[in-house]
Amino acid sequence: MSSENAEKNGDYFPPPESQGGWRVLADEGAVAATGGMDPAGLRQLRDFHLKSYGSHSWSIVVICRGWLVAEYCTFNVLKSTRFDIWSGTKSFTGTAWGLLLDDSRGSRTKRTLELDSPAYRYIPEGHPLTDERKKRISIRHLLCMTSGVPGNDATGGVAADPGSGEIEFALGLGPNRLGRMADRLAAEPGSAWDYSDAAFIHLALAFRNVAGRELSDYLRERVFDPTGIESVCWDVQGGSGKMGPHTNAHSGIHITARDLARFGYLMLSRGKWGAKQIVPEWWIDLCTKPSQSLNRHYGYTWWVNTEKGTRWDSSVPLDAFSLSGYRCNRCYIVPSLDLVAVRVGSGPEQWDEKEFVRQAVECARR
Repeated sequence: MSSENAEKNGDYFPPPESQGGWRVLADEGAVAATGGMDPAGLRQLRDFHLKSYGSHSWSIVVICRGWLVAEYCTFNVLKSTRFDIWSGTKSFTGTAWGLLLDDSRGSRTKRTLELDSPAYRYIPEGHPLTDERKKRISIRHLLCMTSGVPGNDATGGVAADPGSGEIEFALGLGPNRLGRMADRLAAEPGSAWDYSDAAFIHLALAFRNVAGRELSDYLRERVFDPTGIESVCWDVQGGSGKMGPHTNAHSGIHITARDLARFGYLMLSRGKWGAKQIVPEWWIDLCTKPSQSLNRHYGYTWWVNTEKGTRWDSSVPLDAFSLSGYRCNRCYIVPSLDLVAVRVGSGPEQWDEKEFVRQAVECARR
């Protein structure tokens, strides 16, 4: 966190919701003076969302300068309501890998795990290889969507055929529900960007085999418990005669808006929570910048705005980044504005994302 941001929020970190939770500014004068946000602009953001997406269930939380300055939801949503954030889960998976890589950096023994380590070295379930090019897939390729593992557009997703499983499909050992296979790579690793849930299933397997623990258990200990993220659960996939079960690395986190805002606030604080460095700063720096030249809007499991500010509206600061999931589940972090804006919900499938981000940014600038 910059010294300016530290001064604004006083190095504040909220206790868990069961112990009081976020500090809240309810008075509009305090929202403006202390929270640094425009109350009228926040009402406009709320009204726009209600008018445009009021037929769906959703919750919005805005944190500025360490204060909860706005919280809006539809009539059927409580503060404790969890939503499936779908592919927003990938940013949690990426965070776990950042921690695991940092653990390896700090090992007193010879370092064995690197971003450029061959992924299939840690996935014995995938041997023998269904495509010899797979031996060139690295952890880096999987995290930045350049592995060559066929993407969602080509395969129709990872939902498995009744006779197979999602993990088997990802490894190329069986078809998905559309009868399509992922046994052959769609491209040489590192040569093409392709959004692939199947690639992320590889990350769940490799993580379990390297760490000796499931992603969900590891993040519970290393991130969720230290930051007070209480209202969260994480789906598994596989089992019942199929490979697994293992933590679903590409989807399946169910979380409240308030607790997702904690995760965003951890990223805003450069991985720090209280006196403890939860996520290493080097990983924060790396994952929030373009991870490759093929799609410079994609970092390491985060969407970034550093490519000439072209990810969202032109008014959005270059340092903005976000996690993103199906049905318009988002967590936006803008360090230069000391801002975290969360939107979770059951839909719609498409929305005016640029307008939402623009309004939130404008409120913080007024």
